[in-house]
Amino acid sequence: MTAEALADTRVVVVNGARQVGKSTLAELIAARSSGARELYLDDQAVRAAAESDPSAFVRHEGLLMIDEIQRVPELLLAIKREVDRDRSPGRFLLTGSARLLGLKDLPDALPGRAETIELWPLSQGEIDSAPDGFVDAVFRLDGNVSVPSSALAKRDYVARALRGGYPEAVRRDPGRRRARFFDSYVTDLVARDVQQISDIQRPAEMRRLLSVVAARMATLAVAGSIASDVAMPRQTLSRYLDLLELVFVIKRIPAWSSNLTTRAISTPKLIVTDSGLGGRLIGMSEERAKDPTAPSGPLLENFAIGEVARQLTWAEEPVQLFHYRDRDKVEVDMVLEHASGAVIGLEVKAAETARAEDFRGLHHLANRLGERFRAGIVLYAGEQQLAFGDRLTALPISALWTTAP
Repeated sequence: MTAEALADTRVVVVNGARQVGKSTLAELIAARSSGARELYLDDQAVRAAAESDPSAFVRHEGLLMIDEIQRVPELLLAIKREVDRDRSPGRFLLTGSARLLGLKDLPDALPGRAETIELWPLSQGEIDSAPDGFVDAVFRLDGNVSVPSSALAKRDYVARALRGGYPEAVRRDPGRRRARFFDSYVTDLVARDVQQISDIQRPAEMRRLLSVVAARMATLAVAGSIASDVAMPRQTLSRYLDLLELVFVIKRIPAWSSNLTTRAISTPKLIVTDSGLGGRLIGMSEERAKDPTAPSGPLLENFAIGEVARQLTWAEEPVQLFHYRDRDKVEVDMVLEHASGAVIGLEVKAAETARAEDFRGLHHLANRLGERFRAGIVLYAGEQQLAFGDRLTALPISALWTTAP
């Protein structure tokens, strides 16, 4: 995808969290480009040169790869001047550990000149070398997908969720070594990434907020309630949540509504972009998950929403991800809306048995949307694909990554 973008776009920006492989991807692409140059702004001497003379720093024939561009945002105006002078595609490949367009000090330099590619932690399909084509398939087939039986049980899905998708965490053995990775990740995130883009006076507040947010994964992001839990003014909370989203730790899933469902609420749903990090922040382990009172349901919902969100970054179909909840507390975990107006609803259940009552929210949407509602799917921790009536199906959660597009 990145190489395709460089073939017809002057500037390509690879955005993503720390440790997801942005630099590695950029290095591989630069290595395949004759005459490419690589510059890393984590190096103090390189950063000093960039700050001293941005125009000279970005002047180069061929592809110039600049890693962690958010560290010297002044470079973007110099890049704008360069690509306006020479409009050839494939001039700059930039990486960043923050959503660059959300940075308050970022000059509005590159509209119409750049394409942004968002890199998430690894998906299950990337880890397993599986198709990862669920989103495209359900819309192409109006929900009538056929998936194989799954050998995975609830404990296996919990283990996958707790593993997460950061390549370093995936490589490590579960237990102490993986936990050390996540702990170091949080320390570096607060001490480095967040501090780079904002003046956080009390980093301990950010750490406490991370734990509270993780405990609320896959629930509504009610600002007043979160602010009360962390004893933080709402204005400060809003700023901190924005920062966590900028550095790809959380994602807020917008609420979906239609003029046919006027009782819908507008509060977004909050997920932790990597379920392994979220699990560590709440002290979840595979052993603790065996306790019936452990919050494995929100963990698996967060995990499944994250897998769908990842697929949207490469899906061919123009689809947006929402959630639905109304004032009567009828809800649907995920609402996928196609640009054509077609809607597919997804519910996530941690149980190994699918039941008719699991489809309550999906029935609600189907009754109100009529032909716009193409399918309602319950993703559950069981083995088989099961029909539950017109346009309603239960699928193993593994269908998300074993379904071919």
